[in-house]
Amino acid sequence: MPTTVRKSRNSNSTPFEARMAVTRDDMEAIMRLRHSVFNQTFGARFSHCENGMDYDSFDPLCRHLIVKDRSNNQTIATTRLLTEQKAQLIGSFYSENEFILPGLKELPDPILELGRVCIHEDYRNRSAILSLWQALSKVLTTTDTEVRFLIGCASISMDDGGIQAEAIMRILRANYMDTSRIKATPLVPLPQVDLPDNVVTSIPPFLKFCLRLGAKVCGEPSWDRDFGVADVFTLLDLHELNRHTHRYVNRFL
Repeated sequence: MPTTVRKSRNSNSTPFEARMAVTRDDMEAIMRLRHSVFNQTFGARFSHCENGMDYDSFDPLCRHLIVKDRSNNQTIATTRLLTEQKAQLIGSFYSENEFILPGLKELPDPILELGRVCIHEDYRNRSAILSLWQALSKVLTTTDTEVRFLIGCASISMDDGGIQAEAIMRILRANYMDTSRIKATPLVPLPQVDLPDNVVTSIPPFLKFCLRLGAKVCGEPSWDRDFGVADVFTLLDLHELNRHTHRYVNRFL
């Protein structure tokens, strides 16, 4: 039965429905959204895909969250969830294809990896992101296995050769970097760039939301050439949600 995400007590029902994908039509809509977003936003090259859909070998082992706009039934956001047990079946988490992650296996509790997060370009606002996170919170509070750590890769466009990525990384290094648990080493480091004095930048909305919940960036980014992005590895300890951001934490839970 679908999990419907609702707004706070003081507002009407959300225009979005967020739930787990359960049908073939759900999965096709998710894969078409991923292909469209990654291709149009980042200029991704999909040598492994057909018929305008993005998929890989991790997809069959994952659960997939889907967010739809109730007004037109359009699929507007998605992410996939890979448990530690399923990762063992395929031999790794997806993030391990981009980073060497010493310390990952020493984390004391079960891990859940978020992957292929994408949001339709017309819906990249707080409401759509919040719907996705609230649906995730439902999964975390109803699963038989307690999840403490959320890991994943957050993407930054490389269409300017890396200028924005470096500008954002300067912000992340100064405020959100923590390698005490995991020191992520990129398999493909970014090229060095000279940062213009007048560069203007902002952290991508989904990554900003994660950081406000208390997620940490665990090292330098890795260059995913196929997707045309710089990926940063993030770690969120659900036992240490940022106490200074009560509004975000309360909405998430």
